[in-house]
Amino acid sequence: MNRVQRKSKEKLVNPTFFVFCEGESEEAYISFLRSSYRIPINIKAKIAGNRITKKYIENYKQTQTAHLKDKTFLIYDGDVPEIVDKLKKIKKVNLLVSNPCFELWYLLHCQNQTAELSSIECFNKLSNHVPNYSKGYFDKNLETQIIKNKNNAIKRAKNLIEFTNPSTNVYNFVEELEKNK
Repeated sequence: MNRVQRKSKEKLVNPTFFVFCEGESEEAYISFLRSSYRIPINIKAKIAGNRITKKYIENYKQTQTAHLKDKTFLIYDGDVPEIVDKLKKIKKVNLLVSNPCFELWYLLHCQNQTAELSSIECFNKLSNHVPNYSKGYFDKNLETQIIKNKNNAIKRAKNLIEFTNPSTNVYNFVEELEKNK
């Protein structure tokens, strides 16, 4: 009698999300998402916009275990057009820009924002909804707003014109995580 040879199942490989960002707020938010979604997210934070290049990204990723399914995201503020223009030239990355600042993404979880505003105005409006908010600080109050109003924020952000003030496309990252959870 012939024996049937068992075939092993292909191992399902989850992509690693490489996230390069410039600030503490972005890093705190991405860390929160990593623990919420339990998806491999590798954060490289506090990279000055004028120093980030394709070569820098490639060199960093060479030090990590990589797979073809891996995705790379750049999360930056859009208040300096020269930096945004430089970032747009980097190929094979997903550019996530919040204009004027990353706190706009948080603000959209609390209210609609269609009028142009400065970073300070954005910060002050967010502080009205999240008392004692400070950059890089991710407390339970902010976490509750983020979880409870995620879909509203995505809808509000999609109604804004990308790369203008105000706008953010951070929702693209959240939607990508949703697809991979």
